[in-house]
Amino acid sequence: MNQQTQNKVSNSEYDTLINNSLKNSTAKEKSITTGKIISIENDIVTIDVGLKSEGRIPLSEFSRPGLKSELEVGDETEVFIENVDNANGETLLSREKAVKQKAWHNLQNSFNENKVVTGVPFNRVKGGMSVDLDGVVAFLPGSQIETRQIIKDTKELLNKPLELMILKMDKYRGNIVVSRKAITENELKEQRSELLKNITEGSVIEGKVKNITDYGAFIDLGGIDGLVHVTDISWTKINNPADMLELNSMIKVKVLKFDEELSRLSLGIKQLTENPWDKVRDNIKLKDKVLGKVVSMNDSNVHLIIDNQYDSVVSLNELSWLKKPPHPSKIVNINDQIEVIVIDIDDDKKRINCSLKQIKDNPWTKLNENFKINDTFETEVVNIVDFGIFVKVIDEIDGMVHISDLSWDESKCEEILKDLKKGDKIKVKILDINADKERISLGVKHLKNDPVQDFIEANPVNSKVTGKIVNVDEKGLKVELDNEKQIFGFIKKSNLSNDKNENKTDRFALEEKVDSIILSIDTKNRTINLSIKELEIQDEKEALSKYGSSSSGASLGDILGSVLKK
Repeated sequence: MNQQTQNKVSNSEYDTLINNSLKNSTAKEKSITTGKIISIENDIVTIDVGLKSEGRIPLSEFSRPGLKSELEVGDETEVFIENVDNANGETLLSREKAVKQKAWHNLQNSFNENKVVTGVPFNRVKGGMSVDLDGVVAFLPGSQIETRQIIKDTKELLNKPLELMILKMDKYRGNIVVSRKAITENELKEQRSELLKNITEGSVIEGKVKNITDYGAFIDLGGIDGLVHVTDISWTKINNPADMLELNSMIKVKVLKFDEELSRLSLGIKQLTENPWDKVRDNIKLKDKVLGKVVSMNDSNVHLIIDNQYDSVVSLNELSWLKKPPHPSKIVNINDQIEVIVIDIDDDKKRINCSLKQIKDNPWTKLNENFKINDTFETEVVNIVDFGIFVKVIDEIDGMVHISDLSWDESKCEEILKDLKKGDKIKVKILDINADKERISLGVKHLKNDPVQDFIEANPVNSKVTGKIVNVDEKGLKVELDNEKQIFGFIKKSNLSNDKNENKTDRFALEEKVDSIILSIDTKNRTINLSIKELEIQDEKEALSKYGSSSSGASLGDILGSVLKK
């Protein structure tokens, strides 16, 4: 009886117990506590946190970006108590909030103390990447990803832990910005400071080729970059630094100039070796035959490298004995090894001038041994210009046929030139050879006799000729003397008659035949000057000589009249 009485609880004591219980449960709301997993069913985790009722949390809240959750019944885990014994008699728990609350606290300390944190990028987003920082999502901007090692594709960073620095935190907005680059910059500052202590002009340092441009290469020396200008890469001229250097390769460089205030370094590679030009005359002499590699060319030059250490140039005129050499690309190719002869060593420009054509004898000196003036031969057209054609005579010697030497009939010359093409076979005659000026003149029309000259030989000056009028104008008459050979003469108006009153062109008609005397020959213009007047004078003299004299007293009219009657 007494024991039962002792076990009974009074109403006041019961109220106190209830109040204490509620007080304790209220204290746990909105706080983190440790609970035990009592079941995992249908993607729901049931957790006992020691309250009146158990709480349930979706299994997804226990996973991390890029990682699967590994939970077992009986495991203890930290959760956030949102509400105890709600209207449905349940305790509301959150694993996600527990993680974030704890993570924010730790991250804030790291941010305040400028400590490195570890995060896992799990998604690529516009402008950068999303990173998991112990359950809190942070943003890693693309500009803050780069380190000394160039990342071509950020995909290779996904789901891999990275060391990061927190640049910005805003718990109210849930915003965290992190940087991978900041860690490297801090390291570089330390390395740069240490490196600068030991750098002096003339120092030899090893570095990595970081970037290659048209004007040079940037070398990463471990905390500071230096520039090797294109002219300091090699003692010989190079077209592109990429031909000599490989990205990310390790090379030794020499410090040429150091601006400590600007931390600017000028570096050299060629300065690691002696300048080969200092001993060029010990190795190469004038008239030496040397082997060179073709490294570049333009419209007027071919550039070579001799013995891998001397710049050399062969001008267009030294490539071929041709009077007008073709483009260098028609003679040599890039990377060809060609034998040349040294003709000059230019100390000012640090280059050797060479000749390719002088490797062979000058073909002009032996031209007269094989060809003579008036020789004829068949060849081919190699070039066509407005004023004529060039044909091949022998290797490296071309001859020219002027347009006026294509035909004796100059009206046909332009048409003949227009119809010719490169490669056409053609027969020519040598008109002149001038070896000193390296010039040979050829003709096509000279393969046949000049029809005008043939006509003159058959009809010399003062000969009487008959022709057909083919043109009449105020200046005179154009007369066709030979239709087949197209030979023409011209009678000036003043030579139309011995009688000045009869010097009129309108008294003559086209197709009319006239007799005349050949007065003269214009050999330059190949023109035959004719005269009717001179013919009349000759006829008068002949009549006077035959039928009368100046002392007989008879007039010319009387004499001619009597002749006509007879």
